[in-house]
Amino acid sequence: MSLMNVGVSALIANQQALTTTGHNIANVNSAAYSRQTIATKALVGQNMGTGYVGKGVQVATIMRNYNELLGKQSNAANAASAADAIRYQSLVQMQDVYSGGDSSLGAAINSMMNAFADVEAAPADGTARNVVLTRMSELTARFRAASATLQEMDYATNQQVTNNVTLVNNLAGQVASLNTQIARALASGHQPNDLLDARDQIIREINQYVQTTQVDADSGAINLFVGGSQALVLGSSTGQLSVAETAEYPGSGKLSLYFSQPNGERVELTANMVGGGEIAGLLKFNNDDLVTGRNLLGRMALSIGTELNHQNKLRLTLSANFGTDLFKLTTSTTGWSNIAGYDAGNAAQSAQAAVTDTHALVASDYRIQFNGAGGAQLVRLSDGKLTDLNVDPATGIDQTVDGLQFTVPGAVTNAAQKGQSILFQPFSKAADEIQPLVHNAADLAVSNAVTANITSSNAGTLQLSSLRATDLTGIPAQNAPVRITFDGAGNYSYQTYDPATSSWSAASAAAPYTSGQAIQINGWNITLTGTPGNGDSVNVGNAKDLGDGYKLNAGNASAFLALRDAAIFDNGTSLSDGFSSAMAVIGTRTQSAKYAAELSETVANNLNADRTAVSGVNLDEEAARLLQYQQAYQASAKIISTAQSLFDSVLSAVGGR
Repeated sequence: MSLMNVGVSALIANQQALTTTGHNIANVNSAAYSRQTIATKALVGQNMGTGYVGKGVQVATIMRNYNELLGKQSNAANAASAADAIRYQSLVQMQDVYSGGDSSLGAAINSMMNAFADVEAAPADGTARNVVLTRMSELTARFRAASATLQEMDYATNQQVTNNVTLVNNLAGQVASLNTQIARALASGHQPNDLLDARDQIIREINQYVQTTQVDADSGAINLFVGGSQALVLGSSTGQLSVAETAEYPGSGKLSLYFSQPNGERVELTANMVGGGEIAGLLKFNNDDLVTGRNLLGRMALSIGTELNHQNKLRLTLSANFGTDLFKLTTSTTGWSNIAGYDAGNAAQSAQAAVTDTHALVASDYRIQFNGAGGAQLVRLSDGKLTDLNVDPATGIDQTVDGLQFTVPGAVTNAAQKGQSILFQPFSKAADEIQPLVHNAADLAVSNAVTANITSSNAGTLQLSSLRATDLTGIPAQNAPVRITFDGAGNYSYQTYDPATSSWSAASAAAPYTSGQAIQINGWNITLTGTPGNGDSVNVGNAKDLGDGYKLNAGNASAFLALRDAAIFDNGTSLSDGFSSAMAVIGTRTQSAKYAAELSETVANNLNADRTAVSGVNLDEEAARLLQYQQAYQASAKIISTAQSLFDSVLSAVGGR
């Protein structure tokens, strides 16, 4: 009987070993499965006087091959990889807005500016003028289309974050349910390996969306935390995540992740607090990359539109009237804040940022932050540059930085507490709201507002190179021309004619003349080349003085063309290169995101490989074990067979007596 018991115990143990091996083979392709190994131990032998005789074997437990440290490291790496991957994918989509080609925004800008060449050649040609207006209309349409694309991306990002949050909440509920089942199973003294695998897989899925930290409880439950210390899963209970607009800047459209505590209070989690996972990557794209894309687009629309508006208002139309704005532009925006009493719809209770110099504009959002001691600083969010602001207790803030005039009423500055701030998005809607205002070809002002005449009796070689009005308030009045006279020493002076007295004013102080260098006088400048003789003169007058005999010239068409090379962006980038500069900014971000995604993917894959090396099923190893346990099973059966044969022999011997 002793031999029989040994054989039976061996048979049972090897049967369970075969079952475990078969279970491993069956789950070779199961992503969450951890290889299981049977652990056996010898039964305590019986003292027979001459020594202990073994009683066989029994299964101690079914071990789960799992490394907890590798599991946690793999989860963290997967979260970082998911964040980088989704951000890179989103940037690739946004890069399409800043792509080149004939249908690009850059091509539309160049087409519009080049259209002035035909107007310069034939200023009275209605067809050439209409082509310019058509190109302007096409440009504004492309600006609005590009802005609409970015808005659609903003909406899609918001929806994707919302969907991911819903998934995380559902998965957290499953972890809590498994915690309860596992705690009950552990009461038997053995680990429920398959339940543990299922829980670990769900935790891995959660980390694809939001990075978690986990703490093991004595009961066998796993507690999950997000944002550092917010309990997403605590035993069998769960918290809830949601996504909404940031509470700091209501109305701004900036998103934050919120954690709902059991008492109903919501804790705001920024993208940096979230850490990794798709939600963190999408929040960073929405609140940073997408903002940069909008700012570049809006700044471009404002700068180009402002330059063309200014140029058109300095010249004359076909009807000899001064031109008007070519584009409708949004040049002033309201800030966003949660300061007590702040009301974005009331100018007396809100802050404003207005464009004053498009050449100095920087494509960035801004934040005024208060230090609680009556002081404040302006933060340029694109690079973190700080500017100290002057705060008057009565009038508040009125200061110009980067071509923007920031005004904050005293009622707002006095109500601001330490740590509170105001967010400004001066370019967020500029591209979306740009519209063409001139639709009649005759209203395109391409004729110069001033005209010049080089006296025919001049003895020198003076020639007119260019004549430009820079300020309407300073150009010669009608019937009051300006005469520039040159002396033999290479100097010039000028006089203004007074029609009321029919006399010339006293000459200005003499100034040196340089061929090819502009002579600045009030609201206009003239560039002459050549060498003047003593007493030579040039008369500059108001173009409207010609009256019915007004002769159209193409001076302003030339000025429009010259804007192509004018430095209007970042105090150095030309209008024609502005779009290329924006392309470079977005391209650099996209390339950087690509490198980050590739690096984090490599790290995640390596850690996953390390985890799989410990937990994964190797079919060759399992096949070898299958043969091993099969032979052991057959040997165990042979023991039983031998014991049976011996028992039969004993029975026969006893029966024979």
